[in-house]
Amino acid sequence: MAPPPLSFKVEARCSTTKARLSTISLPHNTFQTPIFMHVGTQGTIKGVTTQQLNDLGVPIILGNTYHLGHRPGPDIMGEAGGLHRFMNWDKAILTDSGGFQMVSLLKLAEFTEQGVKFQSPHNGSEMLLTPEHSMAIQNALGSDVLMQLDDVVSVLTEGERMKDAMDRSIRWLDRCQTAHKREHDQNLFGIIQGGLNPTWRKECLDKMIERDCPGYAIGGLSGGEEKADFWKTVSLCTDHLPPNKPRYLMGVGYQVELVVCSALGCDMYDCVFPTRTARFGSALVRTGQLQLKNTQYVTDTQPIDKDCTCMTCKEYTRAYLHCLLQEDTTGVILLTIHNIAFQLRLMSDIREAVREDRFPNFIKEYFVRMFPKKNYPEWAVDALASVNVTLP
Repeated sequence: MAPPPLSFKVEARCSTTKARLSTISLPHNTFQTPIFMHVGTQGTIKGVTTQQLNDLGVPIILGNTYHLGHRPGPDIMGEAGGLHRFMNWDKAILTDSGGFQMVSLLKLAEFTEQGVKFQSPHNGSEMLLTPEHSMAIQNALGSDVLMQLDDVVSVLTEGERMKDAMDRSIRWLDRCQTAHKREHDQNLFGIIQGGLNPTWRKECLDKMIERDCPGYAIGGLSGGEEKADFWKTVSLCTDHLPPNKPRYLMGVGYQVELVVCSALGCDMYDCVFPTRTARFGSALVRTGQLQLKNTQYVTDTQPIDKDCTCMTCKEYTRAYLHCLLQEDTTGVILLTIHNIAFQLRLMSDIREAVREDRFPNFIKEYFVRMFPKKNYPEWAVDALASVNVTLP
């Protein structure tokens, strides 16, 4: 078998935590991790052009197999030459498998060993998503990284349904690997399941690692579980995943989570939060969020963040954005640009701190700024303590 079209090299390790700085090379781009990946569900990050993403320095985005499989569909996508050409994007793309819709569209789904039958929220038509069909769609999309179809159940599910979902996800990975037709230019990642049960997580880890995927995702979290269970599951997975392959923590995008989970050894993240919250008028800053629709910003002539170099912060005031957000979509676009830039800068700062082996100090400074009253989230305190960082 030819080597996968992915190279992954750990460039530096934190001497205190499990954080690491790595370089990942994919067919369409080379970039460093830890990295946050913004979500372009239907071939676009809402309100932002691919040229604007390039100007911001975005190295990789996500696409959604379920939605793109419905519209425009794999036939049109294949004729267009894949998702990169279709959306005029020359950097990396990761596509999810459609499995998450098993949870988010549960009322529309029927589960079998063959696959999952969905009712389209677009037109009511039925779609049977099997591992083979998921691979066919993702092969047509031409993404740099494609995800296996896994049997996703709510993380709060207990008992045999969770165990069955884990076992089925392993079987479906086998089917995905068999059906994957573009091993020469696409990388198929496995997704570790098992809920909050450490025994099942370890079993899934062992069996999926045997399948020798180019990379692995930690799936099934950020679904309403207690944060103590969340971080312990993440840490268990990073302890057991291969050290020479990327670790992708799915569905995580809040800045506290990104800092803590980087300390726990994760490399890649995705979430709709930064761009979705912009559409509700919230700007991300190191102290949390600014809700710019609020009247306190009517006469505020400061930029969102004086230290941010994005176009929005260089050219517009909070007062102007407040005015736009009342009825003009331009305000949402400008906030989206800022929030994307914010996440990029946060991850760049994390990487630089790991490179210079000062990540523990970065963490402490970050938490003091975020929580000046030192009312730190208990889960974060415990998670950081597990990797030898004590908050002041």
